[in-house]
Amino acid sequence: MKILTIVGARPQFIKAAAVGRAVAAHNAAGGPQVDERIVHTGQHYDENMSAAFFEQLGLPEPAVNLGVGSGSHAQQTALMIERLEPVLLGERPDVALVYGDTNSTLAGALVAAKLNIPIAHVEAGLRSFNRRMPEEINRCITDRLSDILFCPTEAAAANLAAEGVSRGVHRVGDVMYDSVLHFAEVAERLSRILEAMGLAPGGYGLATVHRAENTDDPARLAGVLEALSAAPVPIIFPLHPRTRKMLGAGIEKVGGRVRIVEPAPYLDMLRLERHARVILTDSGGVQKEAFWFGVPCVTLRGETEWVELAESGWNRVAGTDPAAIRAALDWAESMDRSMPRPGFYGEGNAASRVVSVLARRSGGGTSGGG
Repeated sequence: MKILTIVGARPQFIKAAAVGRAVAAHNAAGGPQVDERIVHTGQHYDENMSAAFFEQLGLPEPAVNLGVGSGSHAQQTALMIERLEPVLLGERPDVALVYGDTNSTLAGALVAAKLNIPIAHVEAGLRSFNRRMPEEINRCITDRLSDILFCPTEAAAANLAAEGVSRGVHRVGDVMYDSVLHFAEVAERLSRILEAMGLAPGGYGLATVHRAENTDDPARLAGVLEALSAAPVPIIFPLHPRTRKMLGAGIEKVGGRVRIVEPAPYLDMLRLERHARVILTDSGGVQKEAFWFGVPCVTLRGETEWVELAESGWNRVAGTDPAAIRAALDWAESMDRSMPRPGFYGEGNAASRVVSVLARRSGGGTSGGG
């Protein structure tokens, strides 16, 4: 079986690395062989957001790098579609494998669908129910086009069922959890980020902001920065290129104890997350990583597609109002960190389950459920 994996953003690199390790293990065990080739759209092209991730995650060099770069959603997606089509025509894979909810996800699904190439979507079924989010549009369309839908949670599978989608649906767990389990101790051994930055475990907060609904709205971004500047602990703020661009000269006005740093490579980011006192983020992946490390998380959005986190008591959805964020920080200071963390996201074997389903398909198709 030949799989063409289409990625473009750092969360996708993390997920693809877990599945790539599972492909290698599957092939080593014998049986139907899986030939995987990676296409990088170039959506993330900054060294710390792309090349360093490939190196640390042990991902092979992409067979193709489309070099798309930045642009508006329409420009970026259109250029991806244009450059992906000849690649898929030349490769003619048995399956196009896409991840998550980025423009790379949508472009890969659209091109594959037009060429009648089956689509497998890892992280299917997530819903924020906020159509103002570009990511929500991307994931809804991708799910409608996909032949194989790999859901990370029961809630994701239920969302698809509510939309009338049941064929080809498999609840496999979260492949990002596989990666955290694999790399957390590696990060403890190899990363020196805390020492280099003079940070004590539990003595700082960690913030990330990258979603367009926050970065492209000056009022929302200003609200987040006001709250971070007044936080009761020093805040480490790895600045996404989009956020840096939108701040412009205003970056000099970020006050308080906010410490702006470059985007962190994966191992450094895991160590920063693991030892933070609190995490504030609009990233779905960082929300989950906070939960897995037992760190209270403040979500800088009006909703989260990872509903289990809020229901478990480990995540407080605060939006971008400074008063609401300050109240959430107070909650994080007082919460009981001995609370249980249920196994919403599987047992750390999601990637091997993904590969098993794909390999079975090469032997004569796949059924729903899973």
